[in-house]
Amino acid sequence: MPPHRSSPYGLRPPKSATTTPMKPGSPALQAPPLSEFYDSRTRMQRLLQPRHKTSPLIWCGAVVCVVFSLLLILAGVITLIIFLVVKPRNPSLDLTAASLNTIYIDSSTYLNSDFTFLANFSNPNHKIDFTFEYLGVELYFHDRIIAVQAVQPFAQRTGESRLESVHMVSSEVPLPPGLALQLQQQVRSNSVVYSIRGTFKVKASLGAGHFSYWIYPRCDVELSAPPNGVLVAKRCRMKS
Repeated sequence: MPPHRSSPYGLRPPKSATTTPMKPGSPALQAPPLSEFYDSRTRMQRLLQPRHKTSPLIWCGAVVCVVFSLLLILAGVITLIIFLVVKPRNPSLDLTAASLNTIYIDSSTYLNSDFTFLANFSNPNHKIDFTFEYLGVELYFHDRIIAVQAVQPFAQRTGESRLESVHMVSSEVPLPPGLALQLQQQVRSNSVVYSIRGTFKVKASLGAGHFSYWIYPRCDVELSAPPNGVLVAKRCRMKS
């Protein structure tokens, strides 16, 4: 039989279960500092604070940005549709005739020349009108400018062509000795090569809308020798 509880041989609680009295001043009896308590309380209050509402000005700015982005996308789509439907093309420039009347180089390598060509301006578009607001033409010999001429502005409707006579005169234009000698050799060989370069400002009109831009035509021409020099060969291209 088990021993009686009141017996000196009765059950005793294990040593680990017994309560050991704490000495005064031990760490377990010391309260945490008040500063740590208040710091933790402050952090908790900050976490529990309600967030500030977004300013109406920020909302208005966001709405304006969204609307502006949508307008840009819409404008791009409309421009693409117009481009696919209208298929705009630059006006073209071609030379139908040319005459080289005079080339004279004096002993000081100064050039005197008389050159005339007939330019054909064409508008290949069916829905776009052009207005040539500025037309400047330059004549070159081996990248050396020898004459400058301006053409009067004009308007050109869809599908129209226009012929303009351009007279280029070189008067006492200095040439380097090497270029002067090369030009004289070309005259003797009955094959003079000039370069015609234009700078045109055109305004394209489609209905009520219009826009202006610059184009740069260039034609390389081969002419027979003066005084009856005529157009032998040509090559024209347009840059924008």
